[in-house]
Amino acid sequence: MSRTCEICGKRPRTGYKISHAHNKTKKRWYPNIQEVKATQNGQTRRIKVCTSCLKAGKVVK
Repeated sequence: MSRTCEICGKRPRTGYKISHAHNKTKKRWYPNIQEVKATQNGQTRRIKVCTSCLKAGKVVK
């Protein structure tokens, strides 16, 4: 399953989790992706959209 928003293309980000002792371990931050029924080109289909696009009104349900 791809964790990518089909509207804005938002993807998981990578970085380090840094402890108090400054030990670094790899970490990933995932976008909040929801699967919604939306209308695209006159057809209703399920798309994966981040919640920031839903809140901004970029998706017509």
